Amino acid sequence: MTLTHQISRRLALALVASASLFSSVGIAAADKIKVAAIYTLPVEQQWISRIHKALNSAADRGDIEYTFSENVANTDYERVMREYAEQGQQLIVGEVFGLERAARKVAKDYQDTAFLMGSSFGGVGPNFSVFDNWIHEPSYLSGMIAGAMTKSNKIGMVGGYAIPEVNRLMHAFMDGARDVNPDVKFMVNFIDSWYDPPKAKESAFAMMDAGADIMYAERFGVSDAAVERGIKAIGNVIDTSGDYPGTILASALWHMEATIDKAISNVVSGNFEASDYGQYSFMAYGGGSLVMDESLVPADVASSVKAKQQEILDGLFRVNVNDARPQSDG
Repeated sequence: MTLTHQISRRLALALVASASLFSSVGIAAADKIKVAAIYTLPVEQQWISRIHKALNSAADRGDIEYTFSENVANTDYERVMREYAEQGQQLIVGEVFGLERAARKVAKDYQDTAFLMGSSFGGVGPNFSVFDNWIHEPSYLSGMIAGAMTKSNKIGMVGGYAIPEVNRLMHAFMDGARDVNPDVKFMVNFIDSWYDPPKAKESAFAMMDAGADIMYAERFGVSDAAVERGIKAIGNVIDTSGDYPGTILASALWHMEATIDKAISNVVSGNFEASDYGQYSFMAYGGGSLVMDESLVPADVASSVKAKQQEILDGLFRVNVNDARPQSDG
């Protein structure tokens, strides 16, 4: 066999393999699947927006037909799940933190439908998978920045609800700050709402009055307070630095694309089964990242953070996961 023939044969095999790969992840038009999402909050809400963005990206590529319902009350959620399943939606995405048992019951009744739900618990066979925003790694890195830059050694933290999904990010942030600054103290408060900017703002002001000079903005409203008082803030889940220029030092970002694309691929290939998709929110999969404003963060701090980030990506440093409710320092 000549060299030319060898190359041609290898090229043909490569093209066949590539075609097979594209087909398995839903690139081919014939593989377009029907996907519905059910959200308990508006799609503009920070957590929900990341799921919605990833699904819209898949729709824009032509991989899926996407429909969604937003502002669905927990009391209506089970009904909407059933309606979408009855309509023949092949993949139903959502978040079931307030109705874990009911959602699993629906999945059991529609075993030909794939369900991918934000959940505090595990999947259940054969068709109910779970995910969560496991962005504790970039949260730790953002904590390093806050710990290195606070002058008062007091950091304020305002969260929505003290649930594992929030708690673990706060703890990771606190660990990062303490690892670079053992003297740092934290003030922690939960407003018991996913969206109440005035209440979050009021809580932030109280912490600033008590000496906090950097705020962890888990909820909307905190960064507004930081702007008014002229102090810095750390963002969460989405990048709001464009809305608050000169205020946001860094943000731990969540990217749902890896999770959504994996689920779509599994549905298309017929391999969707009950599993935990949480790992696809890790930095190694591109599911989490840190963005920092290097015009605000000192060069030596930025350098240390980048070095730690590389250790995480290389598997040389593991951020601790703590789902317990974080407490203020005495």
